[in-house]
Amino acid sequence: MISVVPRLLERAAELHRLRLAVERAAAGRGVTVLVMGEPGIGKTSLLQTFVAGLRTQTRVLAGVCEDLLTPRALGALWDISRTRPGPLAAALADRANPDLLPAAVIDELARLPSPTVLVIEDAHWADSATLDVLRHVARRISELPAVLILTYRDADVGINHPLRGLLGGLAGALRLPLRTLSAGAVTELAADSAVDADALFRLTGGNPFFVTEVLASPELSVPPTVADAVLARVGKLSSRAQAALEYLAVAPTGFEMPVLSDLVDEMTPIAEAERSGVLRMRGNIVVFRHELARRAVYESMPASVRLARHADVLQLLCGRADSDPFQVLHHAAGAGDEEAIVRYGARAAREAARVGSHRQAALCYAQVLRHKQLLPLARQASLTEAYAWSLSNSNQLHAAAQAAALAVEAWRSVPAESQLVRALVALSRQQWLTEQTSAARESAEEALVLSQRACGTPDQALATLNLGGLLVLVDREEEGLPKLSDALDLAERSNAADVAALCRNYRGSAHLQLGRIDGEEELRTSIAAARKLNNHEYVMRGYYNLVEGLWRLGRYDEASDYMDLARDYSQNRDFPVHSYMLDARRFRLMAMHGRWPEAEAGLRSLLDGQDDPGMIGRETLPILARLLVRQGHPDASQILAQAVEHAERADVLDWLVPTGLAWIERGWLTGRPEQANRFQDLLLDRTDRPGMSVQRGELLRYLSRVGYLSRPFRGCPPAYAAGLRGDWQTAAACWVRAGNRYEQALELADSGEPVPTLEALQLLLDLGAEPAAALVRRRLRALGVAKIPRRRPLGREAHPAGLTDRQIEILRMLSTGISNAEIAQRLVVSPRTVDHHVSAILQKLGVRSRREAANRLASLDATDHGRRPVSQIS
Repeated sequence: MISVVPRLLERAAELHRLRLAVERAAAGRGVTVLVMGEPGIGKTSLLQTFVAGLRTQTRVLAGVCEDLLTPRALGALWDISRTRPGPLAAALADRANPDLLPAAVIDELARLPSPTVLVIEDAHWADSATLDVLRHVARRISELPAVLILTYRDADVGINHPLRGLLGGLAGALRLPLRTLSAGAVTELAADSAVDADALFRLTGGNPFFVTEVLASPELSVPPTVADAVLARVGKLSSRAQAALEYLAVAPTGFEMPVLSDLVDEMTPIAEAERSGVLRMRGNIVVFRHELARRAVYESMPASVRLARHADVLQLLCGRADSDPFQVLHHAAGAGDEEAIVRYGARAAREAARVGSHRQAALCYAQVLRHKQLLPLARQASLTEAYAWSLSNSNQLHAAAQAAALAVEAWRSVPAESQLVRALVALSRQQWLTEQTSAARESAEEALVLSQRACGTPDQALATLNLGGLLVLVDREEEGLPKLSDALDLAERSNAADVAALCRNYRGSAHLQLGRIDGEEELRTSIAAARKLNNHEYVMRGYYNLVEGLWRLGRYDEASDYMDLARDYSQNRDFPVHSYMLDARRFRLMAMHGRWPEAEAGLRSLLDGQDDPGMIGRETLPILARLLVRQGHPDASQILAQAVEHAERADVLDWLVPTGLAWIERGWLTGRPEQANRFQDLLLDRTDRPGMSVQRGELLRYLSRVGYLSRPFRGCPPAYAAGLRGDWQTAAACWVRAGNRYEQALELADSGEPVPTLEALQLLLDLGAEPAAALVRRRLRALGVAKIPRRRPLGREAHPAGLTDRQIEILRMLSTGISNAEIAQRLVVSPRTVDHHVSAILQKLGVRSRREAANRLASLDATDHGRRPVSQIS
């Protein structure tokens, strides 16, 4: 069979850039290439032409991600390994060590002959484990003689799409967005046809696939949709070929020739469909030339025919020992075969969880549990518990808590106390993550009582650990530490090494929270033990607890070092919850160092698409709220109100302190000091404890600004102690050393002297801290200063309108006429983040519409390069 390669127009520039990438890779400087565009835009055709023109010594490894009910775990990599013996195939075959896979792919790309081109098509359908591997490869590609090419539909990659996390880390990637064909190109393609080229262009919009499908049936009038065009081409095939296409239409993965030959009597109809351009060969697999064509045929089939074809394929695959469980599950669901869904869905879920594709595992478990009436109660309970963990591991926290509660109820119906203990521990964890603090403790205490009926067992160690750890999390460390010591003793006596590692984790965290720096060493010991056990989740918990504990003690540089270690450790693995919290800390650090626009955009990106982030929202909501309060942003009240709701529900210091400080600061900045009363007494009481000297010092300093009589306490951090004593010079110097310009400015403003107060105003204007700047202006007037800056003077590198670099970039894109959604896709950020930037641009430019902003761009560029404005003086 010979595949039909469509004629390629208006892609010379993209082909040239791909060839340059290969030349660069041949010199040992690999690159990632992103080929993106709408369905039918010609991503596959571009790559076919590109690969056909490569030199024979260039190795090409190609895999495709398919639109199955749930993606195959590592499906694209399995496709490559079938025909390529080597490190990749060996790692996939080693089921006991899935962590070896990322390094194996690197070894594969470094093999001779070189260079190597690794193509992953339709990455928008990739499973989580595949994305983890690609993330690892992309980070090392510059050191390899290889090119990594990913194709995807950019319009399908929404804010919560798993691929977005990978794309966001590819700052140096070569991006090739494919555009629709011009009217001239469509005319050229239609030159040998009787089809009206103008009408063809108007109807198809220049989509290459749509155009070629119409031209395949020139005797018909131009059809109104792609599906009509596809069906017109298919309608010209013989009835036997059309019948064969029905089998391929129900299989997004296509069929290998031996499997297909068992479904159809002979291959002649298949060859006919391939010659017509409907089918193509992908290695030794027969597939539709385009997914749009497959869907058109599939959706045109009567429901009864779809059901029958799925059933035929299901029967065939169930009889083969090497059948992929994800493919079988897809056809079982299509055939409505409940028993097959339960049997193969559970297998697929276990396989997905084994390799770290937790989102896919959750989808598979959900399919199985829709038919749980076919299962014994113990099996229902076990699968529901596994479902809860998969949901939790993919950051679907509220759904995880609901599933964990169902698992507990199911285990109550089964006489199996050990399983009930573990289910209650799991439920307690999910309840904590969703701010059900009291319920979490009740579940933990019930688990401990049940576990004590079997003394000295791993279950008792686990339940004791869980309650002790929960007490640490709810700021009752002194109660939790004895239980953690008991749990550690039980774990060591019962050889529960994973429980022992986590005991040390929580003990170290408790010590840091109590201000004992020796907790750092115990956490490091915990991490080393978890590494030895290959328990990646416990490793990440250890790193986060180090970051959080050291941060609480004001040791920001050391916390930052552990952030870097956590990032290095997690780069090959998907840890949505821990990544969320650690990313939030990085943005928090940016805010402290005066990088407010970056910090705000980052925090908003973490919150976008999450109606209720649960307990991990403590890392984002109150921090963003305080940043917006300091800017006088119109969103400040709304975000702060959300933070207050969460803080009062969770009732833990990690929520209460940053939220209360934001609330108190707003009262001061808005001239309503009485508002501080809501949190004043609560925080004065809750921070009067070991390990909270930094937070208490900050609290007292801000309360002093709203009129509360505050004095330094024993152990008060020097910057806050100096400020509370009225020693503004020492306090400001401390904040200079810390790199915190905002706090420096506030201390300078308390000097009562014109020169440092003017310096304070300048710092605040540079930051965009207008509410505090307004207070400082009033102080300057009271000091008799006549000439007070109204806005910050622009430095040599500043933009005339005060726009940030990212806002300038967005303004340039905006001026081309593209939408906010399109800008978001290009920058790999959320549309809401772009919306915020566009609002800020309009506000800074003093215009009301995108068009007015675009019209200002040329004059702004001229101003920026032609003159340097000075600050206005009132």
